[in-house]
Amino acid sequence: MASSAPAGTRTGWKPTDKWLLGIVLAVINFWLFAQTLLNVIPGIQGELGVERTMANLAVSITSLFSGIFIVVAGGLADRLGRVKIMYAGIYLSILGSLLIALTPENLGGLTSAMLLGGRIVQGLSAACIMPSTMALVKAYYEGKDRQRALSFWSIGSWGGSGFCALFGGLMATSFLGWRSIFWISIILSVLALFLLKGTPESRAERDPATANQPFDWSGLIFFIVMLVAINVYISQGPNIGWLSWTGLALVAVFIVAGLVFLQIETRKRNAFVNLKLFGNGTFTGATLSNFLLNGAAGTLIVSLGLVQIAAGMSSLQSGLLTLGYLVAILATIRVGEKLLQRFGPKKPMLWGSMITGVGILMCSLTFLHIGEYIVLTVIGFTLFGVGLGFYATPSTDAALSNVPDAQVGAASGIYKMASSLGNAIGVAISAALYVAGQAVDPELIQSWGLFIGRQDNVALRFGGAIGLLFNVLMVVIAIASIILTVPSERKREEAARRPDEVAPPPIGN
Repeated sequence: MASSAPAGTRTGWKPTDKWLLGIVLAVINFWLFAQTLLNVIPGIQGELGVERTMANLAVSITSLFSGIFIVVAGGLADRLGRVKIMYAGIYLSILGSLLIALTPENLGGLTSAMLLGGRIVQGLSAACIMPSTMALVKAYYEGKDRQRALSFWSIGSWGGSGFCALFGGLMATSFLGWRSIFWISIILSVLALFLLKGTPESRAERDPATANQPFDWSGLIFFIVMLVAINVYISQGPNIGWLSWTGLALVAVFIVAGLVFLQIETRKRNAFVNLKLFGNGTFTGATLSNFLLNGAAGTLIVSLGLVQIAAGMSSLQSGLLTLGYLVAILATIRVGEKLLQRFGPKKPMLWGSMITGVGILMCSLTFLHIGEYIVLTVIGFTLFGVGLGFYATPSTDAALSNVPDAQVGAASGIYKMASSLGNAIGVAISAALYVAGQAVDPELIQSWGLFIGRQDNVALRFGGAIGLLFNVLMVVIAIASIILTVPSERKREEAARRPDEVAPPPIGN
């Protein structure tokens, strides 16, 4: 728990609306600007002169590094100071955006290095900003003021993620060009630093039992090796060959690093990831479904990329298809909160997942004429947003209200790590299947008689269908995990009577 009382009672400093605006600007640096590449990358891939698999890796690697380091950054924020880590995150955001904005065209390794380097730095930035800003909001507000501040924090994350495709498309097709996205990000980062100037430092109370124990660097190293190996294998599989020696070596590295990681984490007292939390079925189910539904972000890169290539849409036109997603997710987050209060977490989590699945399934119908497909994707993305809005708050409540109060911080870190890693791995697999599906013989696809209209792009549309249906599968598994693990409201009320279980306030994306 934070040692800092609300600032007005401890230092005389009180947060203002301008300060809260600075927090929101810091948060949207990832959710709005960094995530625009989901929609922009199909249009700039050729301009930069990078292969499609490299472009797909550039999209997913930001969420990957955010997910890997979010628990580390949260721990460092508690120890070293949340303001220090927040400032570090904003400076990293400026550096990452600068690297991408200055990425040269058609210079081979240098182009790839600057693009990937900038995306990695953006991921590290998000890992620093998200837990530190959340902790500062909780430390310097209380009561209804805290609920209001958390709502603005959530709007910065969910609203940014909903607006990123449309904003990215708008800027990329304007006279300013796609690089302006990252110059604007730098400007708003500088503004955030100005608005946040003078924030008093906040740290967490140290647990005497673990205060003098060193950080679990060995666990972190093997965790990084494990996830980077599998992400590179997934994203680069079409190029290096799924069963090539290089591909098999990456799989072997993933398996060995994963086994060593499990050995380390089950034996260490100060484990990087507290695996004991997964002994709680409700936490496991909520975290797994959160991982899978965030993985469904692969729907965006496949569907928007498909209409840009197959139908000749610009990034702005394709981004407009997601307008319903933006409106729906902002409109239904509070609805999900009300459903949680009325029915408990299980029903709205299931309803939200089912609605999301139907929306993605509608986006998977790539065998139709383009006009029909556009109508279905508009409806599908809107349902996607409605489903996530229903799911978000009940899922967070289910994950965190069933763990002891002393473990809420660790549980929050793992839950949010699942969000970022799910996004990274889901995007990587969806994009890889999209590319791999295009290698199927077009004559074989035509022989099935399913794809109507143009036949010169059936392989492209088939690859899109495979990539999108994978996202439907992830939602189905998420639904199964909720059914099997999250208790009904009656059982939840019984568990809530236990003295060691405390429900924290819901958090955002």
